[in-house]
Amino acid sequence: MNRKEHILVVRLSAMGDVAMLVPVLRVLKNTYPQLQISLLSRSKMIPIFNEFDGLKVYAFNSEMHKGIQGLWTLFQELKTEGFTAIADLHYVLRSRILCLFFKGFGFKVKHLHKNRKAKKALTRATGKNFSPLPPVHYAYADVFRKLGYPIDLSTHEFPERSVQKSTANLIGCSAENQKWIGIAPFAAHAGKCYPLDYMQQVVSYLQTAHQVILFGGGSQEEAQLARWAAAYKNTHSVARFSLAKQVEVMAQLDLMLAMDSANGHLAANFGVPVVTLWGMTHPFLGFKPFQQPEEQQLFLDRTVYPKIPTSVFGNKIPKGYENAFRSLAPKTVIEKVLAVLEQNP
Repeated sequence: MNRKEHILVVRLSAMGDVAMLVPVLRVLKNTYPQLQISLLSRSKMIPIFNEFDGLKVYAFNSEMHKGIQGLWTLFQELKTEGFTAIADLHYVLRSRILCLFFKGFGFKVKHLHKNRKAKKALTRATGKNFSPLPPVHYAYADVFRKLGYPIDLSTHEFPERSVQKSTANLIGCSAENQKWIGIAPFAAHAGKCYPLDYMQQVVSYLQTAHQVILFGGGSQEEAQLARWAAAYKNTHSVARFSLAKQVEVMAQLDLMLAMDSANGHLAANFGVPVVTLWGMTHPFLGFKPFQQPEEQQLFLDRTVYPKIPTSVFGNKIPKGYENAFRSLAPKTVIEKVLAVLEQNP
């Protein structure tokens, strides 16, 4: 392969979708070690890719690169970087306009197939086609195949994980004898958030025999997690940490309990067992964390709530579904977490 071959990968947001790129890029780099890879994303996403030596990340700025003129300015900055191919893994209006500029100047461009028709069929309230969609990781891989770089995700290898004493001391929990359970109780939309009083019961029980580490971001989430950390001896919040530090801690967990959110994907990228709680969404939409077993996905009873999944993003809560998540008892969640810990000594 020509050493000068250089792919620009475009994925601007959201964090969960960006995080799902990591295992795909690992396989791409291992399969084509001479291929140069660059990424266009938001600057806050950069810590997700700290493991990749030589990966250059270009920061997309929503103010500087706003509108057609801003995207043209961005294109002018990028077109001289020696790219031989562009992989649009976002395929929204902004990325499509940017890629039109690249196409107009003779660059090879391929984009993500978003399966919009199938997603609509899976999320509509009536006449639902309840069939699984391809995982997003494989949709990403297919873009690289179309560019001439086929990859086999079954060859993926996780990085080695080990508990760092410095991290344990920073968090304030024991690095030995007890399991580290991460819990990320929040998501972007209410339809994906397990009731906080139920989650508090889960935290209260699990911390009696394990170290519980709470993940989140933003002032409201940080305040809530700080209250739990203060209330329970073996519970610690890292919500005040930077994303880079939170990712470092995630890599050392024995298990992550998360919503359908970025935190589950970030932990799964290190081979951490992830138990995911699904509310108004469902793993059939293709967003199951990488290589996580079906039995670790806890979702609601569709014989009672047949409209689930109600949307791709979990932002639609139909009438009568406001308390649907309460049908998933804390006891069920606790038992699943303990069972998965037992299977992964």
